[in-house]
Amino acid sequence: MKPRKSGSIPQADMFRLSLDQMLNQRHALYKLAGQIDWNAAEIKFGELYSEEGRPGIPIRLMVGLHF
Repeated sequence: MKPRKSGSIPQADMFRLSLDQMLNQRHALYKLAGQIDWNAAEIKFGELYSEEGRPGIPIRLMVGLHF
C-alpha cells in the first residue's frame, strides 16, 4: 500500500523547537537533504508500491535511510 502524504506545513508550538532548529545546518547531510528533489523521488519510487496490503513506509524515509 502506498504511504500517506506527509503534511508540508508543521504546526508551530511556542514551547518546542522544530527539528531544523536542533540540527546543525552546516552538516553535509543536512545540505544534501535540501538539494534532493523529493517530489521526483516520491513519483519514481511511488510506482513500486502496491495499492493493497500493509501501509507503506514514507518514501522520503526510505530514500534517506539509503543515503
